[in-house]
Amino acid sequence: MTNPSNKTQNNANSNTRAEKTSRPNNSPSAQTSLRHRIFDIIQIGIETDTISRVFDILIVVTILLNITILFLETFDEFAALMPVFHAVEIVTILIFIAEYILRIWTADYLFPSESRWKAAWHFIISFDGIIELLTILPFYYLSGFVAFRMLRVVRIFHLFRINAHYDSFNVIRAVLYKKKNQLLSSVFIIFVLMMASSLCMYSAEHEAQPEAFRNVFSGIWWSVSTLLTVGYGDIYPVTVLGRIMAICIAFLGVGVVAIPTGIISAGFVEQYTDMQSSSDTLGNINLQTVVLDIDSSWLNKSPSEIKSLSDFVTVMVRRDGSNFVPTNSYRASVSDILIGFTDNTPQ
Repeated sequence: MTNPSNKTQNNANSNTRAEKTSRPNNSPSAQTSLRHRIFDIIQIGIETDTISRVFDILIVVTILLNITILFLETFDEFAALMPVFHAVEIVTILIFIAEYILRIWTADYLFPSESRWKAAWHFIISFDGIIELLTILPFYYLSGFVAFRMLRVVRIFHLFRINAHYDSFNVIRAVLYKKKNQLLSSVFIIFVLMMASSLCMYSAEHEAQPEAFRNVFSGIWWSVSTLLTVGYGDIYPVTVLGRIMAICIAFLGVGVVAIPTGIISAGFVEQYTDMQSSSDTLGNINLQTVVLDIDSSWLNKSPSEIKSLSDFVTVMVRRDGSNFVPTNSYRASVSDILIGFTDNTPQ
């Protein structure tokens, strides 16, 4: 006869084995969960994530404090406070170093399609990674080079990331990203005109005023101030040929400035037209454009997760110049442009 207690124990052991067997093999470890949580914290957080919002405020205060110290160090009146400034600068740099290390450690969540080490390398060589590295290194190794120390001022541009996920600033970024090829072409045209005008002005004015136009570089300085309609007046032509050329170059300068302005204006019109067309397709829905940067809290999130975070319904995604309707297998990545609307319907 079977002992009931043994039978009960056998059933318990069987259930335990079944539970272990049914448990997924790819369940996240404690370290993975910690890394994912740290990634969520160091991104620009949503209002419901208190720790992430505190981290955002800490970084903003650190950036402002670091920039303020850079300004105050230039005043001779505060020479007695230099040890204090140096101590504060050390603390802020240590915070920057900690943030940089954490971003490398969690880079695979920033670039989910890549392996862990490849994602870390991708972040290191990215624009944000290089800027963050160059804002740290001058403090220890290149402090004598003012040009490298000035790179720390780039930190102030991180403040733009505190903007809301969908606002006019992101629309501007979307237009600049969409028109980047045309803008680069206009910059190339400006460069060609600048070189041509500097060579012409040097040839016409060098003999008449060799001290003002000593070399081609002097002509470049004049052409830049003329083409960009600044006109400092420190160098100017005195010969008849030089003045005639200067008049023509000044007229070209007006057109050169108008080229990128027209491209950006046309980009805003196209962006507005696209949003209006999408609105007509979806009815009276007010569509919004969201550009995901390296600090977005939506990175590596699916459309349903994005909606649960911020009530934003993703209608279309633009990635590498192509548009597609995202499925739930889609994961948001850096530089993705999300088009959608905020669903304020009570759950």
